[in-house]
Amino acid sequence: MFMEITCYRDIELQRALRQLPAAVYNTAYLLLEHSKEGVVFVPIRRMQYLAVIDREEIIFLNAEHKSWVDIAWQNFRPQQRTALTEPVPYEAVYYNPDANETMKRLLCEFPPALRALAARDTPSIAARIIKFDRSPLSS
Repeated sequence: MFMEITCYRDIELQRALRQLPAAVYNTAYLLLEHSKEGVVFVPIRRMQYLAVIDREEIIFLNAEHKSWVDIAWQNFRPQQRTALTEPVPYEAVYYNPDANETMKRLLCEFPPALRALAARDTPSIAARIIKFDRSPLSS
């Protein structure tokens, strides 16, 4: 399925250094790596938001103002980690005056929405055990 969205940004109101938990970053990165289109759309239904993940950033769009970015998470620096379980530094860019409150909710609601999408999009792999005859060398 092909989906195209044109997004606009207002004036940047604030920028903050933050850290994204490793599990959230790793899940988003894996979904992006498995995406054929190079973009992942994550509906955050409880907030009526849509997260759009691409190689550069994660943007958050409000259902009321579908084309306008409220918050962008940018400049991820996973290379600063010494282990995959450490959080990833990034910058949160706020374009909406209410973005601080929205950010608090996103930090709670985005991870479960991301996990739900990952669980749905992960193909189940059928497995079976193949019985081998004893090797002639082991007799």
